[in-house]
Amino acid sequence: MSESDSTDTTENDPADLLPNDRVKRSALDGDVTQLHRGNRYGEEGDTFEIDGVAFELTEVTERTLGDMTDADAKREGSPSLSAYKERMVRAHGGSFDWDDDADVVRHRFERVDE
Repeated sequence: MSESDSTDTTENDPADLLPNDRVKRSALDGDVTQLHRGNRYGEEGDTFEIDGVAFELTEVTERTLGDMTDADAKREGSPSLSAYKERMVRAHGGSFDWDDDADVVRHRFERVDE
């Protein structure tokens, strides 16, 4: 991190955590309130902004894909875990194999009322 980057270490670029416009829109609508990603994109208390709306990471937890539940899938905008798995295969161009032992990081977030 350069000196110029260190002035605001709690501000994350949502493009890093939220992979596309559909997910950003779903977060704005309240349909997506967490994402599992292969890497950590911040710490609890970090903030990011989408279209002028502030969000805060409320929980950042290391897990495995096998830890995911239907409730997790719903928080990520899918009706069930099986639908989430199918969406991951489509999102990765058919080259995604679900591995219960794969390490992931759950990022839970909520809208911050100013």
